[in-house]
Amino acid sequence: MYLYLATMLNVQNYSLMAKQNNNYDSEASVISGDEPVGIEGVSNQGSGKSSKLTGLSILNQFSRFAKDMKVLLRDEVYVVNVLGYIFYNFVIGAYSYWGPKAGYNIYHMSNADMMFGGITIVCGILGTISGGLILDRMTSTISNAFKLLSVATFLGAVFCFSAFCLKSLYGFIALFSVGELLVFATQAPVNYVCLHCVKPSLRPLSMAISTVSIHIFGDVPSSPLVGIFQDHVNNWRKTALVLTSVFFLAAGIWFIGIFLKSVDRSDENGENQASAHSKANLKPLLSGGEDHCGEA
Repeated sequence: MYLYLATMLNVQNYSLMAKQNNNYDSEASVISGDEPVGIEGVSNQGSGKSSKLTGLSILNQFSRFAKDMKVLLRDEVYVVNVLGYIFYNFVIGAYSYWGPKAGYNIYHMSNADMMFGGITIVCGILGTISGGLILDRMTSTISNAFKLLSVATFLGAVFCFSAFCLKSLYGFIALFSVGELLVFATQAPVNYVCLHCVKPSLRPLSMAISTVSIHIFGDVPSSPLVGIFQDHVNNWRKTALVLTSVFFLAAGIWFIGIFLKSVDRSDENGENQASAHSKANLKPLLSGGEDHCGEA
């Protein structure tokens, strides 16, 4: 019994001493003007700093993106190249969506999907490879790339347009295959211009904006617009001919690019030399700190 009472008294005395110590610490902090900072306060301060740093980094990235976009949009060669690519992709997207249905209604193809798919695969592979080889033989320059773009697209448009004018199925297949072979020869030169008309640091953005633009303004709206036009005229041959004529517009836009003043900015020697020179002038932070410590 006495042992139990003694234990209870010791516990009460310990609790009273702890309360007195806490009161003393709080009074001392009030007198000194410092507020007690706990684990939650430290974590809140750290999260606030990290959120500020994140916001600043996002703003810096956005401002850099805006500057790079301004450079791209002020480049006439790049704008003409992408604009022609948009009209080109407008036709290609509508071909892939409405082509089998048009072939079935015009030429009564029993396997229109297989026919258009096979022609597109074979001609797409051969045309893309041929376009790259021809551009290499022509001496790869931006002006020659525009020449290949305009000529190949114009001739491809002529063959595709003539194919839809024929009533014979076999004549259509022959002319349309040649037309698609010529049309797909543009893949190498159009990407060549996108990569060589800008400085190396802008190449990723150049390709990204080109890809996004040809889809947003090209093949995405082309399918519904062609469907609306077909509902209005109710004639698949006329719809196919009007759609194919957009190739002539793309060829004309790329033809303008031949006469633009173009500079091949693919040479990375200047940027590499500048970066190497700047790196040579940099001093390590640790060595600087050690020197100051030694002087102290």
